[in-house]
Amino acid sequence: MGTNQGAGTHAPRVRHAEFRFYEELNDHLPETVRRKSFGYEFTGTPAVKDTIAAIGVPHVEVDLILVDRRSVSFSHHLQGGERVAVYPMFERLNVSPIQRLRPQPLRYPAFVLDVHLGKLAKLMRMLGIDTLYSNDLADEEIVELALNQHRAILTRDKGILKNGRVTHGYWLRSLAPTEQITEVLEAFDLYAQVQPMSRCLVCNTRLARMDGSQLPDTVRERMRKTEDRLTGCLGCGRVYWKGSHHSRMQETIKGILARRGSVLQFALPPTASA
Repeated sequence: MGTNQGAGTHAPRVRHAEFRFYEELNDHLPETVRRKSFGYEFTGTPAVKDTIAAIGVPHVEVDLILVDRRSVSFSHHLQGGERVAVYPMFERLNVSPIQRLRPQPLRYPAFVLDVHLGKLAKLMRMLGIDTLYSNDLADEEIVELALNQHRAILTRDKGILKNGRVTHGYWLRSLAPTEQITEVLEAFDLYAQVQPMSRCLVCNTRLARMDGSQLPDTVRERMRKTEDRLTGCLGCGRVYWKGSHHSRMQETIKGILARRGSVLQFALPPTASA
């Protein structure tokens, strides 16, 4: 014989909405619901931002939400019965007439990378992209750097992108650094901003031309036999010139940019050798 526990109370009403995610946002979904509409059940009237996170999509990759064809903010509350369309970042499109969900598109972006992306960081700096990286940063430190310096977070860890304070970020789909760099260039439309060998590969500082008077005697004597024009980092003091691996790095850069069909019309400056 059952008891009458909970008499006079009602179970929460189950509501549902129809969701459709577009383009690369589908990478976060189970294969059975990718690129198609699907029903999602919930209780109460949750904010659409929380519902999207519960489905598994980081809010930082979302730039437009249409509820019943009307643009809404992350704070919009679902009532049940809606049709929700969710779109990714529009870095390459001007969609100013509608309600964008990130503060502003990163037309000239800077980045901070998660601790496991050291090889990607080197490739990004090689291309002249402003890239902060250290292999001992905690997640909270990465978030603070992103907020204080207006940087986008690149990571393979979806957890950090679900932090409600994060405004710009991207979850890398690829595992290989050579594929990741192409992914970043495409996702943020960075090809026009590439400036090869303009940043220090070690500390990210912009490089500057140096003359012999700025160098130690031993280095100056060595350089006299090889290169007169040098670049140096005012951040960590590293000196750069055309060393033995200069041509190899040139080929790496050309290979990366060629994947987009770019015609290379720039002169590559000296490569790191000190």
